Amino acid sequence: MKKVIIFYASYGGGHLSAAKSIKQHIEENYKNVDLEMIDCMKYINKTIEKLTTGAYREMAKRAPKLWGKVYFSSEKKVLGHITTDSNKLMAIKLNKLLQQKSPDLIISTHPFSSQMVSYLKKKGKVHCALVTIMTDFAMHKQWLIGHEYTQHFFVSNDNMKQDIIAYGVEQSKVHVTGIPMSERFCKSFDHAKIFESFGLDPNKKVILFFGGGEFGLGKDRTVQILKALIQKVPHYQVVAASGKNEKMKEAFKNVVSEYEASDRVIVLGFTDKVPELMAISSAVISKPGGLTTTESLACGLPMLIINPIPGQEEENAAFLEANGVGIWLKNTDDPEEVIIKFFGSEKALEDMGQRVKNLAYRNSTHDICKIALGEINIS
Repeated sequence: MKKVIIFYASYGGGHLSAAKSIKQHIEENYKNVDLEMIDCMKYINKTIEKLTTGAYREMAKRAPKLWGKVYFSSEKKVLGHITTDSNKLMAIKLNKLLQQKSPDLIISTHPFSSQMVSYLKKKGKVHCALVTIMTDFAMHKQWLIGHEYTQHFFVSNDNMKQDIIAYGVEQSKVHVTGIPMSERFCKSFDHAKIFESFGLDPNKKVILFFGGGEFGLGKDRTVQILKALIQKVPHYQVVAASGKNEKMKEAFKNVVSEYEASDRVIVLGFTDKVPELMAISSAVISKPGGLTTTESLACGLPMLIINPIPGQEEENAAFLEANGVGIWLKNTDDPEEVIIKFFGSEKALEDMGQRVKNLAYRNSTHDICKIALGEINIS
């Protein structure tokens, strides 16, 4: 029986979602694995974890530009060293856990856990294999500190791989697999049943609009985008999902009522039917979090990008635009003009959908687990 630990941290939902996808796949497809998933920051100190994750959420929500500065500054010498040194101190506490658990393999979905484990390996405290899953679409140096002690890096695209190799990581360690996601996105669905269950017209194309977002950013701007969709692309129907943001949901309902658009706009709160909705959609409108972006690409859907958090999400947005699979609706843009451009040509949208296929990695979770567990001779 081999012992495997999956480390994550709750700074944004993507790290946790990636960890959950890996955990589920291993549990369902591999025997003789003693598997545990642990929030590394919560284990080290619940108070610190609560304060730092809370600070991240508040900064991303209320001062996103400041978060962007922090994100990019953490690659530079002063702040980068502070972060690295603090992780070395926290690694001492993490070492107690690893001595107790004696894992054969650690799978990390957050740079902090990767740094701490690589530091302990450097000091000869632990001797397990370490693999790191990077959960965005551009390289950040914090992921690569201690890379000499990491067996494998799993990344979302080839440009990222080349940047990591240029940084000094051995080519053989870097694998373009895509970001882990639920395997429900790889299933085939009965489209007619999905249209019926949501009260949608099977003869009209669907736009899936994620307007809530983890932090509910840009409420007024998001409402303005929904209005533009109703006015400028009446030949589409819209599924407007507000997530857990009740204020956004109420604002969406008010817009639908104002424009008498209930026949072509469905307003949802939180839903666990995203794979089904993506299966019947022609495009996604969303902020470009790593997970939503991965899911959209896997489902072959072009993206109209809104409200990215400065930092990693703006890098994701730039990546999507550069590869011709999305358009970034910036704060200075007129939503109506961009929406007309995006949805005005069926041919252009179809071409974008074809390019999406070049970036889609539908078997990401399977491929990552195969390589990672192969490191400890589990097949």
